[in-house]
Amino acid sequence: MLSRLHDRYRKEAVPALTKRFGYKNTMAVPRVAKVTVNIGLGEASQNVKLLDTAAAELGQVAGQKAVITRAKKSIANFKIRKGMPIGCMVTLRGERMYEFLDRLTAVVFPRVRDFKGLPPNSFDGRGNYTLGLRDQLIFPEIDYSRVEKLKGMNITIVTTAKDDNGARALLRHFGMPFRQGA
Repeated sequence: MLSRLHDRYRKEAVPALTKRFGYKNTMAVPRVAKVTVNIGLGEASQNVKLLDTAAAELGQVAGQKAVITRAKKSIANFKIRKGMPIGCMVTLRGERMYEFLDRLTAVVFPRVRDFKGLPPNSFDGRGNYTLGLRDQLIFPEIDYSRVEKLKGMNITIVTTAKDDNGARALLRHFGMPFRQGA
């Protein structure tokens, strides 16, 4: 069964993007390839228990188990050695990805205090969008009473668009609330 956002993509976004950008084939229309959610915890090198709670909370938010990420190289100033656990991440694809994006736009962003829209300049030039959230409490799945420490997270939306304009139009059809002037 298709999620609400996936159904909207097929019925509204594909025809609108085809008309706007003049695609000859529906397979050329940009689509979302994957969504990665990442929590980086540098202080996990001293306290491994922080990483376990972060991975559990990320699993609740994303709907699948989080992977512990490890340091690729040693950094003496930060007291980090190669192979130390320093964060966790989840990669979402398929229907789970569409469900997460739908919850993000319909439930999470309206819960952010003083929300003025997403910055329209966070595209990387290849059609991918990255946004950062200050704390995990804006997700309704997180129990406020069990949170010991606020943890921010990065969400990267990877699209098949060739440039930022195609990706921006695609994410607008998904209901991403960009600031005015973009």
